[in-house]
Amino acid sequence: MQGLAKAASASLRRSDLWQTRAHVDGAWLSKSEKLSVVDPATGEELARVAACDLPDVDDAVCVARSAFMRWRDVLPSERGAHLRRWAAGMRENAEDLAVIVTCEQGKPLAEARGEIAYAASFLDWFAAEGERAYGETIPSHLAGSRLAVDMQPVGVTAAITPWNFPSAMITRKAGAVLAAGCTMIVKPAPETPLSALALARLAEEAGLPAGVFQVITGEAPPLTKRLLENSDVRAFSFTGSTGVGRVLLEQSAKTVKRASLELGGNAPFIVFGDAPIETAIAGCMSAKFATSGQDCLAANRIYVQRGLYKRFLEEFGNATGRLKVGHGLEPGVEIGPLTKATVAEKCSQQICEALSAGARMVVDAQESPLGGNFVTPTVLADVMDSMRVAKEETFGPVAAILPFDDENEVIARANSSEMGLAAYVYTRDLNRAMRLSNRLEYGMVAVNTPKFTGPPIPFGGWKQSGLGREGSKHGIVEYLEPKYTCFGNLAA
Repeated sequence: MQGLAKAASASLRRSDLWQTRAHVDGAWLSKSEKLSVVDPATGEELARVAACDLPDVDDAVCVARSAFMRWRDVLPSERGAHLRRWAAGMRENAEDLAVIVTCEQGKPLAEARGEIAYAASFLDWFAAEGERAYGETIPSHLAGSRLAVDMQPVGVTAAITPWNFPSAMITRKAGAVLAAGCTMIVKPAPETPLSALALARLAEEAGLPAGVFQVITGEAPPLTKRLLENSDVRAFSFTGSTGVGRVLLEQSAKTVKRASLELGGNAPFIVFGDAPIETAIAGCMSAKFATSGQDCLAANRIYVQRGLYKRFLEEFGNATGRLKVGHGLEPGVEIGPLTKATVAEKCSQQICEALSAGARMVVDAQESPLGGNFVTPTVLADVMDSMRVAKEETFGPVAAILPFDDENEVIARANSSEMGLAAYVYTRDLNRAMRLSNRLEYGMVAVNTPKFTGPPIPFGGWKQSGLGREGSKHGIVEYLEPKYTCFGNLAA
């Protein structure tokens, strides 16, 4: 396993996609200070990436402001053509991009390929959506006047992106931003800058003008704080933990920026006794273990109605025990390493605390022979809502199963979290599905399916799971300002 990622990176079809310099003003910026990027499966250093400093942030904002004054006047169809060329470049180089994702993030290569396809789809979607950002004409209440509302781009934007989806979380933001006529500075997670820089190389190749899409790399807190303090940055988007989101929102308040926040999740996965067991188990496996559980949409509290509880535990446990753990580049691997050691440590702590409080082990949590950031897929039964594994987002391959008795009870328990991103419901009863969709305090509800994301849907949460939406027609509105104009004396 040692050296697998290095060998894969060295055999990329296009070596120029393995960039280690920041991308500012259409140029590749080297720095004497470097950020170490490691393979999370082995701890082996893969690259040393430029560590930008505060003047680099200021330069990027200045360039983005200048570029915005030109980009905003480019026809929406022409902006869309750039985005489509960018998406085409991603598809042409999908295998290289997927290998880069797996090397630095750790997810199985099959999942990384899926992420690249998903990421490219947002560029295509917003290429078209930019041509549909309509304004409106208002029936006038003033004699002789005509009232109109135009939708105009907000200006320079910043994106602070996470390490769990290092490509898709960039294009989902950048597609909307660039289609709206804004410019974007991306600050990728320090664990996964290589994917962002590869996208910058393909954006450059797609003909995006200098300054329209820039990537600054380095440690997150100082660079992000500098971006949010700059009054020329008029909007920002962040995907990450609720705790960090609160800090960024406070920092941005000083300059009253528009904020789009996709924060933590603590998703309930509710299985009623009438649900088809095979479908529910397959859905739960997908919702729990995709990206090794490192997903804000991951099923975190799996509620199973008591009449189905024993059988569900047995069959779900058997399926979990068959999952193949290993390096994401190895064939057939379904669970890779966790990207950060702190996440692996949190999983271990939650397991120990749950067992001490009365939970029961269904599938053993073992010390992984692979060591490092690997966590063996684990199933805990008889979990209670008061346990940390149920109260806090796990972000790893640990499944917490909780029994319930009736509908009203499970709705109340599911809604007890401060989070409200996504919820899953499995039932054959259409009326029940409609009731739960109405009463669950979540921004997104999936009924009898684990798959519901994509460019056309408004991705986002309620409560402390975020602000605003990404994707769909709502996603581009985050970066457009309505401007009202009253044309008077038209009859004179």
